[in-house]
Formats: sequence, structure tokens, C-alpha cells
Amino acid sequence: MTSHQSTQTMKPATAAKKLGVYLEATPAEFRQGVVSRAELNELQANPPQWLRELRRTGPHPRPVVAARLGVSIAGLARGGVTEPLTTDQIEALKQENPEWLQRERATQVEVRKEAARIKKKNAERG
Repeated sequence: MTSHQSTQTMKPATAAKKLGVYLEATPAEFRQGVVSRAELNELQANPPQWLRELRRTGPHPRPVVAARLGVSIAGLARGGVTEPLTTDQIEALKQENPEWLQRERATQVEVRKEAARIKKKNAERG
């Protein structure tokens, strides 16, 4: 019995998510095709110029924006940030440091402390 290895492919949206880039900002040829696992691995290992530029300047998807601001995705929404932001916009928000951003960062700190406390407690039990 021989096993036939089929090529795994994914939608461009899935590939963009795995690459950490905003799909709408990718080149048309990327958005219109399918991406194989091998192509994804190649993009991760040797990113082309467009991918390097997108990662550097954006626009960035919400998970990346949230991580760069040190808040949760829900915190972004509570702060009224619903659109992708560029690196410059993220830096401007950090400089501005609005009240909602301060509040959401403080919430994230508390969430991380609680997660660490629970992890420690579970480790002591086990």
C-alpha cells in the first residue's frame, strides 16, 4: 500500500494570518491564489521585499497592533481602534498615550499576573 502525499494548501487569509500581515495590503497575486505549505515556509524563511515592508511599516492586523500596544484585541475595540494601523500610527498612539490605552495596558498587566499566579498554583499541585 502506497500513501499518496497531497500538497497542503491554504486560503490567502490563512497564510496572511500565519505571516502576521494584513491581507488587504498584500499584492493581488497573493490574495487571488492559494498558498501551499511549502510556499508559506519559503515566505517565512526568505520573505520577499513586499512582506518585509509590510511587517515593518504596516498596515498591521489587529493582533499585531494589540501586541505592539501591549493590550488585548478586545481592549483595542474598547478603545475604538477597529481598523488596521501603520507602524507610524501605532507609535503616535504610544506617544499620545490616551486614557483608554493606559487603562487597557494596566488591565493586561493584571491579566498576566493572574495567569502567572494560576500557573504557579497548578505547578505546586502537580
